[in-house]
Amino acid sequence: MKLSELLKGIKVLSNINGDIEIKDMTNNSRVVEKGFVYVAIKGSAVDGHKFVDSAISQGAVAVVVEKDMGIENQVIVEDTRKAYAIMASNYFKNPCEKLKLIGVTGTNGKTSVTTIVKHILEYVGLKTGLIGTIQIEYGDVVLENKNTTPDAYIFHKTLSQMEQAGCEYVVSEVSSHALDQDRLYGCKFEIGAFTNLTQDHLDYHKDMEEYFNAKKKLFSMCEKSVININDDYGYKLAKEIEKNVDTVSFKYQNSTFYADNIECKADGVNFEIKYNDVISKVSFAIPGLYSVENALVAIGIVTNLGVSLNKAITALSLINGIKGRCEIVYSDDKMSVICDYAHTPDGIENILSSLKESVSGRLVALFGCGGDRDKTKRPLMAKATEKYADFIIVTSDNPRSEDPEMIIEDVIVGLSDKANFVKIVDRREAIEYAMKNALDGDTIVLLGKGHEDYQVLKDETIHFDEREVVAEIAQTL
Repeated sequence: MKLSELLKGIKVLSNINGDIEIKDMTNNSRVVEKGFVYVAIKGSAVDGHKFVDSAISQGAVAVVVEKDMGIENQVIVEDTRKAYAIMASNYFKNPCEKLKLIGVTGTNGKTSVTTIVKHILEYVGLKTGLIGTIQIEYGDVVLENKNTTPDAYIFHKTLSQMEQAGCEYVVSEVSSHALDQDRLYGCKFEIGAFTNLTQDHLDYHKDMEEYFNAKKKLFSMCEKSVININDDYGYKLAKEIEKNVDTVSFKYQNSTFYADNIECKADGVNFEIKYNDVISKVSFAIPGLYSVENALVAIGIVTNLGVSLNKAITALSLINGIKGRCEIVYSDDKMSVICDYAHTPDGIENILSSLKESVSGRLVALFGCGGDRDKTKRPLMAKATEKYADFIIVTSDNPRSEDPEMIIEDVIVGLSDKANFVKIVDRREAIEYAMKNALDGDTIVLLGKGHEDYQVLKDETIHFDEREVVAEIAQTL
């Protein structure tokens, strides 16, 4: 590919003389090879402009920068983040223009909604790719995904692979980090969807308003919007967007998709959905009011893509569960063990409140908080847990560089004097304690890890799959 092709659609302030052939592109100076273009991006911790000389010494034939570096083969642009996103799209022949993109953003529910949407679209015969927190999926291909929303290069490479595999649609989780960092800059989405906004990522965003504004960016990139107005931020967003918005709710009867007569059960939810003055019955095998919201958002998305409501409801009824989302990983005559990805105060309250109504014995909650992340939510997660759990086990999640003991101390501050809890730092030991001390009828909920099969410690990342851990412990009971 010629450099001129790579830079198509970018406002270039200063270019190199002539046109050159390029082999590949990157924003990581450590992987530069001969014939590469290096894009220098200023990050929150490191400025890529510091590594321009290193990139050239490794064989970069051009560097894209935001300021004059005093070198011959530099291309100066206004914004290297945005330029990198457009260049990545150009490099892979702009697959985002050939596929119908659906983006789902929000604090909680993104994985569930994208999984449901993919299932429904494939049920009606539309080949669909998925880019999400758990993994990347298209056809028979399943790939690991390190970030909820990959960087621009990986994102467009993935879209290209999906296009080549015959996908028509791609449904993607869209994180606030990705939007703030312009990873998807230049993409146009058929539909943008909003699930909710609750406290999370305040280690990155300054406050909730900044967090909201990052999420809001998606809706300047889409043709239509589907928004959950049960959520206060969703209600605000729908008012601010105004055009081409479908709303979903079980609070507001004037919403486009309105859920009524909701029946919450231990194994799912039943409700009626009103759409275009037609009332239809819905059954979904994941419990909780939040599952009603997720189902409504997913139905709102697919009907906007031309799927009939009846087919969407039928496809929804065939979903048995979603990995790491209220997933039953063990059950016997004495106890049930459920794992769920909930790692915010709101997420914890959603899952525990939905289970509280159906448990026959104690509701036992095991949870921890991630290290190097928003510390202010730690006591709030404790309060949310105490509100519904009969017994609490405070343990580790992904402590990263922080001392697990200190994280737990931050958590315990949020528990009242009446809280019935123990602290066990080692997560495996904590799970073993919960199962070996279970009383008849106990439901044990392992919160925070969900689909993850690893644990991030100070100096290493270890394999840690709660399904395997629970199965091993069960054999010793």
